[in-house]
Amino acid sequence: MKNIAVIGAGTMGNGIAHVFAQNGFCVSLIDLSDSALEKALSTISKNLGRMVAKEKISEKDKSETLANITTFSKMSEGLKNVELVIEAATENIDLKLKIFKSLDELTSSDVILATNTSSISITKIASITNRPDKVIGMHFMNPVPIMKLVEIIRGYSTSDEVTQKIMSVSKSLGKVPVEVNDYPGFIANRILMPMINEAIYSLYEGVAGVEEIDTVIKLGMAHPMGPLQLADFIGLDVCLAIMDVLYEGFGNPKYAPCPLLVNMVVAKKMGVKSGEGFYSWTHGTKELHVSDNFKK
Repeated sequence: MKNIAVIGAGTMGNGIAHVFAQNGFCVSLIDLSDSALEKALSTISKNLGRMVAKEKISEKDKSETLANITTFSKMSEGLKNVELVIEAATENIDLKLKIFKSLDELTSSDVILATNTSSISITKIASITNRPDKVIGMHFMNPVPIMKLVEIIRGYSTSDEVTQKIMSVSKSLGKVPVEVNDYPGFIANRILMPMINEAIYSLYEGVAGVEEIDTVIKLGMAHPMGPLQLADFIGLDVCLAIMDVLYEGFGNPKYAPCPLLVNMVVAKKMGVKSGEGFYSWTHGTKELHVSDNFKK
């Protein structure tokens, strides 16, 4: 397996393209937006540049990695001769179903179709295709070039052969793949998102402030980032979408999203991507301070 396609040139898509290209795969990076593709290549180049500066790779490695990526704004053109497609579009079930229906029509029946979804049912996505045995989840962690984990999610009909192929491919990227079954939130977000939601409830109920909550978790549990800062980094809209999947999937009130989280998303306070969430992100991730809305 040497030829792959990545659908979506956003944060996750360009990261996935980066790691495959760096490990010798020929990557078709596909996005409807030319500007998104240009931004993705720029981001990949900058990230590779940082690796060169740290002497982790050479300038030759950087050039070869970039040469392994070809961009396409038309899906049909970017899918020629690929053996694996990884969808990394927005976390929206309707959009993903539409993409997978198109992928099923545009690729040969032996091509494996993977999704980078963080919570949406693999079985449901697979059901829109004529190859449910070849549909699988590859949930990479952000930032993709740095984080080692890949959740490999088996849908109800995913075959053993496809699962083993994807486990092997993930290892060839220097990642640590972990096989899990297809239930709401899988493992990572089934555990992480309720923790983030509970941290938001603690703030909502006045138990402690933003910095206090994050400090307790960072210093008390040795987490590199507090749950509220992490929520801002992930995107509060994404957190809410995943909580909704958990709540709807299990029908258990313990997964109900905190009203404060809902209100912040309605108010378009999404975290880093909007410049404000629980923190104000005045210079991206370089400088932050507690949002005025939460200062005592």
